Amino acid sequence: MNPDERSARPPLLPDTSGGAAIRDAFLADEHALLVALAAQVTQPDDAVRAIAAQARAWVEAVRSERQSHGGIESFLQQYDLSTPEGVLLMCVAEALLRIPDTATADALIRDKLSRGDWDHHLGASDSLLVNASTWGLMLTGKLARIDRVDARDPRAWYERFAARAGEPVVRVAVRQAMKVMAEQFVLGRGIAEAVARSGSAEQRAYRHSYDMLGEAAVTAVDARRYFESYRDAIGVIGGAADAADTSVFARPSISVKLSALHPRYELAQRTRVFGELVPAVIALAEHARALRIGMTIDAEEADRLELSLELFARVRRAPSLDGWEGLGLAVQGYQKRARAVIGFIVALADSTRARIPVRLVKGAYWDTEIKRAQVQGLAGYPVFTRKAHTDVCYLACARAMLEAGPRIYPMFATHNAHTIAWVSARARELDVHDYEFQRLHGMGDALYRRVRATGDTADVACRVYAPVGGHRDLLPYLVRRLLENGANTSFVNRIGDPHVEIEELVGDPLHRARASDFSPSPRIPLPVDLFAPERRNSAGVSLADQPAMARLDDAIDATAAARWTAAPRGAAT
Repeated sequence: MNPDERSARPPLLPDTSGGAAIRDAFLADEHALLVALAAQVTQPDDAVRAIAAQARAWVEAVRSERQSHGGIESFLQQYDLSTPEGVLLMCVAEALLRIPDTATADALIRDKLSRGDWDHHLGASDSLLVNASTWGLMLTGKLARIDRVDARDPRAWYERFAARAGEPVVRVAVRQAMKVMAEQFVLGRGIAEAVARSGSAEQRAYRHSYDMLGEAAVTAVDARRYFESYRDAIGVIGGAADAADTSVFARPSISVKLSALHPRYELAQRTRVFGELVPAVIALAEHARALRIGMTIDAEEADRLELSLELFARVRRAPSLDGWEGLGLAVQGYQKRARAVIGFIVALADSTRARIPVRLVKGAYWDTEIKRAQVQGLAGYPVFTRKAHTDVCYLACARAMLEAGPRIYPMFATHNAHTIAWVSARARELDVHDYEFQRLHGMGDALYRRVRATGDTADVACRVYAPVGGHRDLLPYLVRRLLENGANTSFVNRIGDPHVEIEELVGDPLHRARASDFSPSPRIPLPVDLFAPERRNSAGVSLADQPAMARLDDAIDATAAARWTAAPRGAAT
């Protein structure tokens, strides 16, 4: 690309709309950024104590219910990623997705499950699901260990023969167990089944946002198939929605992944993406508008953030969507750019005179973002390196959303009792009533039953983020959820663990951040220091880092003007 072509390539987001602030925060210094965010969420001591007291009451109530955190939440708490058995289960679940032949699957199951101390977990939980799973894993583990017994022992020989004869059964049982676990997170195998289940007595108390499971499109055929899937789902959701709900915010909605709608959804293909993907998203949004349901654009990798914001802005400005308030966007609180993104959305709402729903999440791909930055050799990380820092950023974004007034419809996706209490208290202080909480299907039900039974929050709506998909899509989704909620820092994991003090769960994240002086985690070195002290990591640049790419362009231009002469250093021999 010559310099003239590069100069005709302006930044994706104009500086006047907040684009400069977003770009500056991409790999921002974590300490400096946290100092600024902390100033936005600092509160008087009495307010801090009141929020903690409310959160504590909810947690105590959840723990007092013997079966309140049963099912998949008990499974996650019993086999979290701090236990060897939890790690083994993750290995099996993730690896089975990629094993096409039965022999290798059998070998994997024997190798992994034979290493676990499953007996230790038997009877440790009141949940029927956990104890039934433990019996199966313990049996499977014992059968798998028989290979190591001396075959000269007749009894051992018989058990070994029985184990080998039963391997197909074991394999099918393990795959079926993974499927059962995955289905705890999924509302239905198809959209019609999911919508029907949302009408059950258990689900009627909640609003729903349906997420069509599936990985990113690799080909144009994939993208077209996902487009039709979204379009059909919108038809089913809209056709079943209660006509009495006049507000688009009270009606069901659908979540859309842009990477499913285009095979080259990346910054380097920006011209093609805007030419092909924008019309497709507008078409889906028009369909949703006609059926009076909402549509939220899901958040994805950090490299795609500016691309998704520009695309969202173009769709939001489409004349056919003028006046419609159902087009929303998800924002990830673990990104350093999150607070700047909220400012961008507020500015967009001002310029388009349309209220924009914003789903604030903490983020589900933290480990991926850390690893990608290390592989690329970036100057820093696009995400925070401490959980408390993410929580502080989330609260700063929440405050900005509540203070935006009618320009934003706030949707707070969280399973954290302190976060819920903090948001509720801030909303009361600002006299804001038109907002909602969101939770994942299969997670957080016990907590939100208590939240909705509390006087101050009883009238606040809660929406269930409800994944929909068949068995092929279940296991990848299960792996993501287990990684996210099985981590030992997960609130969902820790709320049911009696060994975790309640004060640890309901403490102010700002206090924890201050305790470390807002410094990044020392356990996560900068990408350049990944191999220190032996050597420095090779430096790189993200294609999504537009200022860095502009500097690289300038350096290339500077070398292009130089004239180089090559000659031998000595006489030829």
